[in-house]
Amino acid sequence: MLRRLRKYGGGARGVVTLMTSSAPLVIVGGLLYAGLFVKAEAVVQKVEPPAIERRDAFYGVAAPDERTVWAVGAGGKIVRSEDGGDSWVRQSLNIDANLQGIAAWDDKTAVAVGNGGVVVATSDGGATWTRAEIPGSNNPNKLFRVRIAGDSAWAVGEFGALLRSTDRGATWTRVLPEEDRAWNDIAFVGDAGWLVGEFGALTKSTDGGATWNPVEMPNKVSLMSVAFRDARNGVAVGLAGTLLVTSDGGDSWKQVPALTREHFYSVVWDEGRWLAVGDKGVMASADAAAAQWQLGRVAEGDVSWRTQVARAGSRYFLAGSNLAVLDDGALRVAGRSRM
Repeated sequence: MLRRLRKYGGGARGVVTLMTSSAPLVIVGGLLYAGLFVKAEAVVQKVEPPAIERRDAFYGVAAPDERTVWAVGAGGKIVRSEDGGDSWVRQSLNIDANLQGIAAWDDKTAVAVGNGGVVVATSDGGATWTRAEIPGSNNPNKLFRVRIAGDSAWAVGEFGALLRSTDRGATWTRVLPEEDRAWNDIAFVGDAGWLVGEFGALTKSTDGGATWNPVEMPNKVSLMSVAFRDARNGVAVGLAGTLLVTSDGGDSWKQVPALTREHFYSVVWDEGRWLAVGDKGVMASADAAAAQWQLGRVAEGDVSWRTQVARAGSRYFLAGSNLAVLDDGALRVAGRSRM
């Protein structure tokens, strides 16, 4: 027995020596097991992009009250403000087509239109947007603007598109046949309506949009926007600084001497004055008679193009190469520092 103990290193001492010599193998084996079979869980922190980024372009804006503002633009983006443009939240929409226009009945109900005949509507403040079906077309069917007249919504666009909805944007019917001309904007005062488009085209309705009759115009430059302050007095604006005024309900129009060669894209009646905006930060204004026009800028140093202007309270909201708020002469571009 003594011999056997001596052979293996001598009793307990030999056992200790054997365990000590095998410890590195146990450690290495444990490390190999951990490396092969124990996977570390990666901690991923999701970073939400800002609602509005510097590269975003917006084409339409709607302000149904002083606090609520919607804007739509490139890539199907819809943003909403509930504090008069101080902050913005992006709303979910599984559409990547450019949205060109938006209109709202109130802070809950709105409709937006865009490329490829896209029409989406909401009745819950934009928490959900539902895509609407529109009449089929073999043409591109790009829709530029949507306007509200009473309970009806009117959408206009390429290839003579004039669509009407009487159920808050859920379903649509085609009012005019398709033709090789784009309609760019529409306006209503009661049953009187006016539609403007390419090559100086303007057509008028006196029965709520059931029938339309073309009006001979003094220019052939494309008209981009039209607005009326009552059933008789209106202004239409267009490319190359075009300004047209009427005082007989749109039966005849007078061309205002050009103030600029920059394009005008939007005109509104603004509680006592006319206001038009367009390329390179230009802004033109006139009194109620639309006789004396003055050319200025949206803000000093601003050269952004503007596709639409809307007013809510004391603030103006401008869509275009960016989304901006004009408040008492100070311009603030959403997603950027104050200018």
